[in-house]
Amino acid sequence: MSELGIVYALLGAAIAVLLAGAGSSIGVGIAGQAAAGVVTEDPSKFAKVLIMQLLPGTQGIYGLLVGFITLSKVGLLGGQVAAITPQTGLMILAACLPIGIVGLISGKYQGKTSAASIGIVAKKPDQFGKAMLFPAMVETYAILALLISILAVSNIPV
Repeated sequence: MSELGIVYALLGAAIAVLLAGAGSSIGVGIAGQAAAGVVTEDPSKFAKVLIMQLLPGTQGIYGLLVGFITLSKVGLLGGQVAAITPQTGLMILAACLPIGIVGLISGKYQGKTSAASIGIVAKKPDQFGKAMLFPAMVETYAILALLISILAVSNIPV
């Protein structure tokens, strides 16, 4: 019976990593398209638009962090796999969902916001600081989801 619990827990870790990583991939791709257009016209703006492109990549890092915390929690990184009931496994899976789902959605929309901010930098490079605020607002929600997932996974008794 404990095998089912560990499967649920691993599914939670996989969901956190896969969905948040997919969101980051989509967002970085969207922002990268805009950045490439700007650099084609003015290569001197490469550093500024690269920073903007990298912003949506954080969701993937957050999902990876929750995945590592989950693997550690269930003992897979320490060599001693815990005996986990199906109910506990489902709780761990549920705890991984916030960063997975929010990471997917916010990564995509942070990419779109970053692309718009890259447009600001293309026309008014001196407004880089202000342009950074728009994608940073989307980041706030990914951080909140990260916090909830970490707190939930860490406090589930195994």
